[in-house]
Amino acid sequence: MDTLVINNTKSQSIASPSFIEANTAPILFTELENSHIIPVFTKDNEPLISHRDFITIAEEAVFSQFRDEVIVPANIRVSHPVKGRIPDARNKPANQLEEWEKTIYYERMMFVVEIPSIRETIDGNVLNLTIGGVKSYSQDNLSSKKGADEHFKIFVGFKNQVCTNLCVCTDGLLSDVKVKNSMQLMQAVQKLLGEFQFERQLSLLQQFPNYSLAESQFASLVGRCKLYQYLSAEEKSQIPAMAFGDYQINSIAKDYYQDHSFCRQQDGSINLWKVYNLFTGANKSSYIDGFLSRSANASNLVQNLVESLDAGNGNWFLS
Repeated sequence: MDTLVINNTKSQSIASPSFIEANTAPILFTELENSHIIPVFTKDNEPLISHRDFITIAEEAVFSQFRDEVIVPANIRVSHPVKGRIPDARNKPANQLEEWEKTIYYERMMFVVEIPSIRETIDGNVLNLTIGGVKSYSQDNLSSKKGADEHFKIFVGFKNQVCTNLCVCTDGLLSDVKVKNSMQLMQAVQKLLGEFQFERQLSLLQQFPNYSLAESQFASLVGRCKLYQYLSAEEKSQIPAMAFGDYQINSIAKDYYQDHSFCRQQDGSINLWKVYNLFTGANKSSYIDGFLSRSANASNLVQNLVESLDAGNGNWFLS
């Protein structure tokens, strides 16, 4: 077993590749801070917690919890722009608008804060401890007034440096945080960080390279994932949940042959660490709203395969 490394040094921001793709775009914190309007509750015109505030709250909690570690400033991606214009430009054709006459905010945002001084190596891949969150204003009742619940998703897990895939387990995910103000949001982030046992998650992930699927078993897994979507609700309740759609499953099948880091062996076999990364890699095509739930589902699904192989029991996805 590899040894967890904690390096007590500080560093400046480090450029990071994309952890999600889909229809997202990268954005700088300064742009969120200086150029974006903030949605309000329409009944009292009071502001919601902004994307900027969410990131700031999370970073403050991370710096407090890991004060002696290397902490990389947030890597941010956004989607679903909501565009507008100032009143004086209301009659201008769109192609004649000046930049200062335009307004914008993004309905959905996801960010990650990476701690490269807390890391582990699994099957030759370096994993860095990573904290992040998702905010989608589509989940909030904007027609209400201040004091109504605002919804957030927060997580703590690991990021694979080989492929920037995020490793998120159920224990490190709060998928429906409801708060009424910034203080409650800070408390939720602090509670998650304080209770998260990263050694437990690493122990789970470290099992994956020790188990392999034969080519026929992997083919069964892919085929059963496609069939799962058409099962009745009663049938689904009898087997482990599977949250991936056809597009992601097709990507997993393709990368089984073509992925540089996680493809099959010459005999067609593939270990479950690689299978797991085929799933988390395919998850990058998910929209921001569904990304974290699918990420946790990938961990649960592969862990269930480990348990079945370990016990020698049958598994619906492999039969």
